[in-house]
Amino acid sequence: MLPPDERPPFELVDFGLGPYVHGRPSRRFTVYTRGNAGEVYPEVVFPFSSSMSVALAGDPAREAMLATGVMTAAECDEDADVHMGVFGGYTYLNLSVSRVIAVRTPGTTIAETDATFLGSEGVAPPHVGQRTDHNLWATLRGLRYGLSMLAGGPLAGFDADRSEVAAWRRSLPDVATASDDELVALVEGAIPMLSRMFGNHLLVSGGAGAGLSLLRRVCEKRLGDPDLALCLLGGIGDVASAEPSWELWDLGRIIAGSTELTTCFDAGPVDLEGRLRTEPAAAPFLEAFEGFLTHHGARGPNEWEMACEVWDTDHRLPLALVDRMRVAGPDHAPAARAERLATGRGAALADARSRLRGRHRWWFERCLASAESYTRAREAGKTFLVEIIHECRLALRDLGRRLAERGEGAPDDLWYVLYSEFDDYRRDPSAFREVVAGRRRTREALSDLVPPFVFDGEVPPVATWERRAGRETVPVPVGSVLAGITGCPGVVRGRARVVLDPAQPGDLGPGDVLIAPITDPSWTPLFVPVEAVVVDVGGQMSHAVIVSREFGLPCVVNVTGATTSIPDGALVEVDGTAGTVTVLSVA
Repeated sequence: MLPPDERPPFELVDFGLGPYVHGRPSRRFTVYTRGNAGEVYPEVVFPFSSSMSVALAGDPAREAMLATGVMTAAECDEDADVHMGVFGGYTYLNLSVSRVIAVRTPGTTIAETDATFLGSEGVAPPHVGQRTDHNLWATLRGLRYGLSMLAGGPLAGFDADRSEVAAWRRSLPDVATASDDELVALVEGAIPMLSRMFGNHLLVSGGAGAGLSLLRRVCEKRLGDPDLALCLLGGIGDVASAEPSWELWDLGRIIAGSTELTTCFDAGPVDLEGRLRTEPAAAPFLEAFEGFLTHHGARGPNEWEMACEVWDTDHRLPLALVDRMRVAGPDHAPAARAERLATGRGAALADARSRLRGRHRWWFERCLASAESYTRAREAGKTFLVEIIHECRLALRDLGRRLAERGEGAPDDLWYVLYSEFDDYRRDPSAFREVVAGRRRTREALSDLVPPFVFDGEVPPVATWERRAGRETVPVPVGSVLAGITGCPGVVRGRARVVLDPAQPGDLGPGDVLIAPITDPSWTPLFVPVEAVVVDVGGQMSHAVIVSREFGLPCVVNVTGATTSIPDGALVEVDGTAGTVTVLSVA
C-alpha cells in the first residue's frame, strides 16, 4: 500500500446499486474469499467506519506480512487492497496470498492452508502458480520467523497490549458528559492503537494456524493419527470466546429455577425485558444480567463493525441466548462438559506421551504448547480488540444522536458519511440528508444480496448475486452424505435445526444439531444446549471449531450448502471425525 500522502482519496464506487464502498483488487494476487472474513464482518460495512479506517489505521495486514518476511515489500505495496479489502460492500481476505505463503513454507501445502483458516475447498478456483511464487530469500526469512514463533516471539507483546487497552479504557471520559470534540478525539486516538494491535493479532492468528499444522504433522508422522491434534486441543480452557457461555448458563439456571421468570420467557421475546423489569422476582436475574453485560457487552453478531448492535446496545440479543440456555439439562452445563473433556484429553495426552521418546517427545511437547498458547491468545486478542471498538461505538452513537437532534435526522445517519466529509457533516448535518438517504438505500439493497464466496480478478456484477429472500432451498434425499472438514471429533445423532440468525434461534435445544451458515462469537452460547454443530463455511481455525473443541461438540465445517440442503427437523448423524453429515430421515 502506498504511503498516506500518496494514496488516492477514499471514494465510493457505483458498481450497479449506487455509490458504495468498493476497493481495488490486486493484479498479482487475484483470488479473494469471504472465508474467515465472513465470521468477522458478516454484514455490509458502513462508509464512515471504512473510510476512517483507511485514513487513520494504515494497513496492519501489510505490517504483519512484512514482519514474517514471507512476502516482499514490493508485493505488499501494490496500489490495491492486497491482503484484505471491501468489495461490493462486503469484506474479503486474499486467498492467493495465503496460497503463495504456503508455497514458500516448507512442508506446507495449499490444501492445508485453505483448510486451516478459509474453508474454501471445492469452491475456490485452483491456484495458478507463477514464477515469483517461489522466493528463496522469502522462504529463509519465513523459517527464521517460524523459529521465533515457536519460541513465543509474537506473544511477547500480547500482555502489554491487553494492559494498554485496560489502562486506556480507564482513562476515557464519561460519554454522556463529554463534549463533541472529546468524543471525536477518543475515536481518532483509538484507531491507530486498534490498527497496531490488530496487526499483532494477525501474527498471533498465524501462530495459532501454524501451531495446529505442526501438531497435526507430528501426530500423523509419529502417532499415525493427524486428527489426534484436534482432540488434544479440545477443552484446553481459558478460551475467551467461550467464556460468555459460562455466565449465560448461570443466567439460564436462574430462569429455570423460577416459576415467575419462566412465565416471563414463555410469553415470547417481544417486550421480554420490559416484563422482567416489572417482575419483582427478576431482581437477582437483572443484577446478574447487568454484570454479564459489563464483562461481555462488547460482543455481538457484528462486533467488529462500530455501527452495528451488540449485546450491550440491544439486550434482545443476549436474552434470546439466555432463553435457549434455560431449556438445557445439567449434562449440557459448560462445567460438566469441561470435566468430561479434561478426562478424555488427559487420557489421549498420556497415551501420546507414552509412545514418544527423545527428540520426538520434545518436538511434540513444543508443538502442543505452541498450539495451545497461540489459540488462547488469538481468542483473547479478539476480546480486547472488540472492547476498543465498543468504546468507539458508544462514543459515536452518542455523537450521532446529538447531531441528529441538531439536523433533524436519524441517530445512525453518521455512519453513512465519509470520514473526509465528517467536519462538514458536524457543522451542518441537514446538508447531508439526501446523500445519507442514497447511501442507506444502497446498503439496504446490498444487505438483501448474498455476495460471492470467492472471486477471481473482479467481483461478478452485482446483478448476478443471489437474493437472500429468494435463496433456493433444495432438500437432499434421505441417505445423502454431505462432506465437509473435520472440526471436532465425535459421532452423534440429532434433529437438524437450521438457524440463520443467532438472535432468532427458534426452539433450538437439547437433542438438536445446530445447522448454521457461519458463526462468530455471538453464536457461541447456542452451542451449549445442542449436541453437534454443522456450518456452511469455515476452516479448522474458525470460531465454530475452536468453541466446539472447548465444549466437546462434534463439529463439521465447510459443509457447502448445509443450510439450504439439510431439511429443518430431519434426523441427521454428524461424524466430526470423518467430517460428514448423513440425513437419516425427514420429519
